[in-house]
Amino acid sequence: MSENSFSLWVYLSQSPLLWLTVTLSIYAIADAISLRTHRHPLANPVLHSIWVIGAFLIITDTSYTTYFAGAQFVHFLLGPATVALAIPLYDNRARVAAALLPMLVSLIVGSMIAIVTVVLLAEAFGLPRSIILSLSPKSVTAGVAMGISESLHADPSLTAVSVVLTGILGAIIVTPLMNRAAITDFRARGFAVGIAAHGIGTARAFQVDEVAGVFSGIAMGLNALVTSFLVPIAVTLLLR
Repeated sequence: MSENSFSLWVYLSQSPLLWLTVTLSIYAIADAISLRTHRHPLANPVLHSIWVIGAFLIITDTSYTTYFAGAQFVHFLLGPATVALAIPLYDNRARVAAALLPMLVSLIVGSMIAIVTVVLLAEAFGLPRSIILSLSPKSVTAGVAMGISESLHADPSLTAVSVVLTGILGAIIVTPLMNRAAITDFRARGFAVGIAAHGIGTARAFQVDEVAGVFSGIAMGLNALVTSFLVPIAVTLLLR
């Protein structure tokens, strides 16, 4: 019986459907727990899905390549999900138009701060140049950040890790931080988290308020464009 069970597991573990089911199930459970806690920042479903799935892969000795054969279907949906952000954007177009100038100023300042701070801090801690270059685009969505990293001849895999960690950290601290700072304008709250924490922060913003989510989505998209221009300039000027 034990041998039959093992044979069944070996068969199922090679099926893409298994890993798609595992991914969706774990996220659904994590999201349900988050909902039960009234969306407490520390109950972030992305954070807990990552470590649970990671632990499951280690325990079952499953390679990432095998896992991604199923999880790639979720990865494919990132594109349509990003395009779907246009729907609430259109519904709130009047609010967006009324805040164009503050948004542009905040975008440029926020992008520069995100890049400069990580470069200067990493350099102050004596990190190698290759790592600093890999960390510099941490505040933009993963696809763009990895492209920037490749153009700088850095390590895209390290960049991807830093992007995910930045997004999770931003999603966890944004609500308590904004509450402590007494910032009640959801346009400002959303735009700030979109610049700092890209897609994961945007998902958190939509959980809190639709207007915050709309402005976070705008910031995420614009920041990717601005950062792709600013990072090469910043690392050239700041790195000796």
